[in-house]
Parts: sequence; C-alpha cells; structure tokens
Amino acid sequence: MNDIEKDIASQNYTADNIQVLEGLEAVRKRPAMYIGDVNIRGLHHLVYEVIDNSIDEALAGYCNKIDVVIHPDNSITVVDNGRGIPTDFHEKEQRSALEVVMTVLHAGGKFDKDSYKVSGGLHGVGVSVVNALSAELKVTVYRGGKIFQQEYAFGKPLYPIKEVGTTDRNGTQVTFKPDNTIFITEHYDYEILASRLRELAYLNKGITLTIIDEREKNEQGLNNSDTFFSKDGLKDFIDYLDANREKLMPEPISIEGEKNNIPIEIAMQYNTSFSENIHSYVNNINTHEGGTHLSGFRRALTRTLKSYADKTGMLSKLKFDINGDDFREGLTAIISVKVQEPQFEGQTKTKLGNNEVMGVVDQLVSELLSYYLEEHPKEARTIVNKVILAATARHAARKARELVQRKGVLGGSGLPGKLADCSEKDASLCEIYLVEGDSAGGTAKQGRDRHTQAILPLRGKILNVEKAMQYKIFDSEEIKNIYTALGVTIGTEEDSKALNLDKLRYYKIIIMTDADVDGSHISTLILTFFFRCMKELIENGHVYIATPPLYLIKKGSSEKYCWTEEERLQIIKDYSESGKESGVHIQRYKGLGEMNAEQLWSTTMNPETRTLRQVMIENGTEADRIFSMLMGDDVPPRREFIEKNAKYANIDV
Repeated sequence: MNDIEKDIASQNYTADNIQVLEGLEAVRKRPAMYIGDVNIRGLHHLVYEVIDNSIDEALAGYCNKIDVVIHPDNSITVVDNGRGIPTDFHEKEQRSALEVVMTVLHAGGKFDKDSYKVSGGLHGVGVSVVNALSAELKVTVYRGGKIFQQEYAFGKPLYPIKEVGTTDRNGTQVTFKPDNTIFITEHYDYEILASRLRELAYLNKGITLTIIDEREKNEQGLNNSDTFFSKDGLKDFIDYLDANREKLMPEPISIEGEKNNIPIEIAMQYNTSFSENIHSYVNNINTHEGGTHLSGFRRALTRTLKSYADKTGMLSKLKFDINGDDFREGLTAIISVKVQEPQFEGQTKTKLGNNEVMGVVDQLVSELLSYYLEEHPKEARTIVNKVILAATARHAARKARELVQRKGVLGGSGLPGKLADCSEKDASLCEIYLVEGDSAGGTAKQGRDRHTQAILPLRGKILNVEKAMQYKIFDSEEIKNIYTALGVTIGTEEDSKALNLDKLRYYKIIIMTDADVDGSHISTLILTFFFRCMKELIENGHVYIATPPLYLIKKGSSEKYCWTEEERLQIIKDYSESGKESGVHIQRYKGLGEMNAEQLWSTTMNPETRTLRQVMIENGTEADRIFSMLMGDDVPPRREFIEKNAKYANIDV
C-alpha cells in the first residue's frame, strides 16, 4: 500500500467503520469467560489485548512502534503510533466512536473488512473487556492534529470525550489499572510481558516493541527495560530458539508467500536433538493445539522430503518404513499464517479449524521446500540422513515402548514394585507424589492419606531426556515406572509419540523433592521429561510441584515453619520483640528426610494446609528454549540464566 492509498484509507477509517455486535454487561460478572482466569494469566491477558489492538494497526500498515510501561502502582500504559481510534460521532450509538470501542463488547474496526484485513486478539472484545475489568482507565488519542481524552472507572465513562490539545503525531495511548476486587494478584511479571513482546517482534518483522519497568532500578540506577526488533522475522525466531542446540544447517529454511489471500510465513531448522519443536500461530495467536495450518505443514514436509529421498536413492538400503515422526525429529519450526476469519476450536480454543488453510499451506511448503532441496543438495542430504537416523532409533524404541505398554497386563497388577498405591479408584480424586529417594519416599508413605494419595519413590536423578534418543528413554527403569504408575499409553495411528490419557490413574501428579540444589536439579529433570514426553499432562493441568518448608524456627514452646527467606526474617523479628534473639533456634530443612511423617504431612501433603504450585505453559516457545538451555550441552547460557534467576547467593552444595 503506497502513501496516497494509506492517506485515503486513514481518512475513510471513521465512526461508520465501527460496528456494534452486542453489549458488555456480563464481563464483570464472569470475567474468566473472556480472559481465561482472574489469576496471573488473566491479569497479563489484559495487557495482551491492548497490545493486540496496536498490532492490528501494524498489520494494516499504519504502526511500527509500540511501547509498554509498567508503572510503580502496577498500572500499565500501552502507546502506539498508529492512526488513533476514531473519535468522531457514531450515529447509531449516539456517542463518540472512541466511547463505543471502549465500552461495548464486540465493537471495533476489525469487524469491517475495509478497516482491517486480519486481526489478532479476542476479535473485538479485547479493549472493552480490559476497560470493564479495570478500576480506572484513561485513553488518549492523537489524531487529525488534535489530542482527545476520556477516562473510565470499572468500564463506565467519567465524562464525554474531550479535546485537550494539539499535536503533530498520530496514535493511541491506553493507561489502565486492573480492578483488585476481581483479580487474585495485582503484580505484573516483567519476564512474562517481555517474552510476549519478543514473540510479537519475531512474528511481525519491522515493528519495534519496547517495555519499561518503573517499579525498581537496576544496579546502574536505571529502569529495567528491553527493546525488541526483528529484521528477518521467523528466521531470527528460529535462531533464538535454537541458540543452545547444535544446528545441522548454516541457516534456517525460510518459506514465505501468499495463497488465496492467506499470507504464510514459515521458518525451520534441523538440529542434533531428538525432540520435535513446532510452534504455530494464527494472526499472532499461539495455536497450542495446532490445527489445519499445522496439518498442512506436516503433510507437505513428509511428502516432499520422502519424494526427494526416494528420488536420490538414499532410502534404498533401509529395511523398514519411515513415517511422519521421523521427518520431524530434531526439527524446530515456526508456522505463522494470517487468516481473515479464523475459526478456532479445541478445548482451549487455540486450534485452527479453517479447512482451506490446510491446502494452501501444503501447496506453498511443497513448492518452496522442493526448490530448496534442489538448490541445496548438501543440506538436503544432511536432513535425509537425520531422518534415517530417527527411523532407525524409532524402530529400536518400538520394542522398548511395547514392553512399557505390556507391563500393565503381565503378572499381578503390572504396577511398579515401589509404588504405594491409594485405595480410591476414581482418578479425579487421586494424586501421586513423585518423591526423591527411598528415604523421603518411606516418610511420605507413613504420612500420607492412604485413601487418595499414592507415593512413587524415584532413585536419584532420572534420565535427561533432552539429550537421549527415544529408545533410551523407554530403557530407563525410573521412566518406565512413571509411565506404568500413571497408566498412560504412548502412540496412536496418527502420531507414535502422542499420549493417551484415557486411563490416567491420578489427576494430580505432584513432584516432591528436597529444598537444595540436587532437589532442584531432579525437579527440573522430571519437568523436562513431562514437557518433552508428556506435555499433554501439563497442558491439561495435571502437574504440580510440592512446596516443603525451608525452615523451622523455634523459641521456647513456640515454633513456626517458613517457606521463604522473607518469612524467616519476619518470624525472627517477631520472636525477637518478645524476648532475646539468642533464644531463637533455626532449623534449615535441606532434605525431606529431615522431617518426620507428621511434619511432612502437616506442612507439605495435607490438602487443607499445603501449597501446591501448578505447572502451566505460559509461553510454549520460551519454555522450549529454556528447557533446551537448562538441559542441553551448552554451559555458558545455563550459567548466565542461573546467575540471573537464582534467588539467594548462599546456594547449598
């Protein structure tokens, strides 16, 4: 679109383009229906919705800069240099278009195809939902040489839109503070927001996104901040995700084009790992459950690579068939499509259902990947050799996997000998503790509720699946025990790595390890296993981490447990006020085995008093990168991550 066309389109973007679909009454009554939950995820989702409006302006070609500021009171400002929300009078609603956009559900220019070709977010509910769930919100519009402003409280305007000055810039600035009577937490996590902005920068090359945290200063006396910009988009994204993996090709394969008015961008890179890491997006929304765009990519990848391998004779000596999984082992790929009217389905509404997208992705990938293989014979042979290696390993893994599957029907119950099972048969009421070591496992068995709590002790550190071939994973005794204890099976006709949860025996799977460095390492190893081999358990909310206390503080007959350093200092201070500090005895719990059964039950296992941390995947691509960094071979980035994120300097060794 040239400058003249942009000027005309900008002039035509008026109140008439704002179409109203329905009202806003239910949002405050049922906020989770609109933002997922009222905890950390929902709180951050408010910011995403405001940013998505700015990204939509960028997709339309009118915005290239978006700034996000976290203020000291945990309010948020998002400002862009787009066209500015229309402020003229809306005839149907008899108020300004700005007020309509901010207070009416499903109102926005993105419902008018002349205003936006594609859009992300919640399809028009976004900014009005943010307004409804904010104690206060102020929007400032820079448009047509003038500055307009309106403020709201709990979604209701405090005054009609007013003109407050003149300007030579265009754009929209939204500042809001979430309603603390609705949200469980008010604290914004800088890293969560920064990760989303980084992701958006890769998905929308050429846009500069900045985040500033005004809540605290760094060592240089400056606010924590980051600026994200990507020139090459998804190719840069692949380089970022694979920074800690050994690459098999010098550059990622880039596939970009448009078919049937659907822009498609794909980047892919093979590495020496044994995991498949494909991340798919529709209009910047991470489609965790995949969909037709992912199916089209997988179909084209398998068919095109197999055709090339057959044509070159590289498969002639292979004595068994290769399948789709083999072509994706060690593959990191990003698929991004822009669809005018996306249809989402699946449990979390993150699975693309548009059938027409499968065909166009299939066609483009087949066409451009074929060109790449012909023009890069060295890289093509490297890829096919990786596929052959994967097929060979899969063939070896089949017997190991079948052994795991059969253990459930061979002699006795087929359950691991070390498992202390619970008596309840309703899986939704049952939980299993994966406990570090036989000693702690014995204590947990004594202290548990035998009706609903099962205990599976694990011997030492389980296999690091990040660096293991599949057949070695199934050879691991501890991992076989986890599979059989949980009752899950692996493999379907469509995907030999897929997990079948139909016979899952426990709805809560709780990792319980010592509160020291070894315990943290074991916990990370188990989480890596779940993320790489049983991700469905995490996605369905079944995985938790137990939080045993760090200290027991005694003074006289009084004693208190504490879980953080801050609690320890406060309790010591409280005890000191009632007497001399010298009488305070502090016991540091480095291991679960240092507590007796009654203590372990009351602090860590009793559902009435314990604290469980549910494991969730907030950002799949960032989780992928962090696990590859923590569990891979590259030491410097792992050391840097630990130094940055370690909470205390006095780490137990």
